[in-house]
Amino acid sequence: MGSVNVAREQPAKRVRAGVRRQVMDLFLLARPAHWVKSGLAVPIALVDLTVWSWPALARVAWSIAAFILAAALIYLVNDLVDQRLDRLHPGKRRRPIAAGRLSATAVVLYGAVLVGGLSLLLAYAPLGGSWPVLGYLGLNLAYSAGLKRLPLIDMGVVSSGFVLRVIQGHLATGAVLPGWLLIAVFSGSLLLILGKRRYELVEVGVEHRPSLRGYSVEFLNQLLLLASVVCLAATSAYLATEAPIAPHRQEALLISLPFVLYALSRYLQVVLVLKGGGDPVRLLLRDRALIASIGIWVCAIGALVIVTGIPSASAIHLP
Repeated sequence: MGSVNVAREQPAKRVRAGVRRQVMDLFLLARPAHWVKSGLAVPIALVDLTVWSWPALARVAWSIAAFILAAALIYLVNDLVDQRLDRLHPGKRRRPIAAGRLSATAVVLYGAVLVGGLSLLLAYAPLGGSWPVLGYLGLNLAYSAGLKRLPLIDMGVVSSGFVLRVIQGHLATGAVLPGWLLIAVFSGSLLLILGKRRYELVEVGVEHRPSLRGYSVEFLNQLLLLASVVCLAATSAYLATEAPIAPHRQEALLISLPFVLYALSRYLQVVLVLKGGGDPVRLLLRDRALIASIGIWVCAIGALVIVTGIPSASAIHLP
């Protein structure tokens, strides 16, 4: 009798295990490791402490959630469009759609849930507007439709997504949008993408990404140097002219320059010497040297703000 019960339980266990696997695969389609992109880029506006208030923080949270859903929808579209090419990539071939672990019905239903959730969020958009989220969707749908096959244009589109996140954060808080900051974010994200393209070209080949046929290792090396210089110059200009820490911008620039130089140099070392850079998110979250330099830099700037008393406590609207 016991053996009969065991025999009956085994199919039920397999069904439950299959359902759990499907749910996990659907979750992985949203690239949870990449949510950090929105979690870091959107709140940059909060560097200006004078715009802090509970409503502003709520609008920033809305913006982060909207971009996470929008990005998840774009990832789903890309995985559907690129599943044949993804099977040629040693890492991407394990993605749920490329590996054939998800049924068409499950994917369609999941897409409908994402569209519904994003539509609901956009219906309750804050007063600052949601045009950066809509612009991100339109730009990336065009990317999936064909822009990703165009060398240089493909990287520019991806970098623009980070700029749109920063703009959305500033709209949410009402902070003044600094032009130099946008240039720094664009060139910095472009630098990360260049490292990823170089890794793919050297380690994987051009079969899985057609735009790679328009690059060479030497060409990407030159672009890495160019993007690094622009990022350094734009970051320095932002700190010297637009950073919300007047009248101590000069001190902030002097404190920041060594850390920015080190972070850029470390990234170039990882890409050019250590042959890494294939996963920029993983690199930023796990490279101890980068994490330490960024952490010390943030603490140093925080100490400057505290010591100089900028902004005054009365300027912050949190009770």
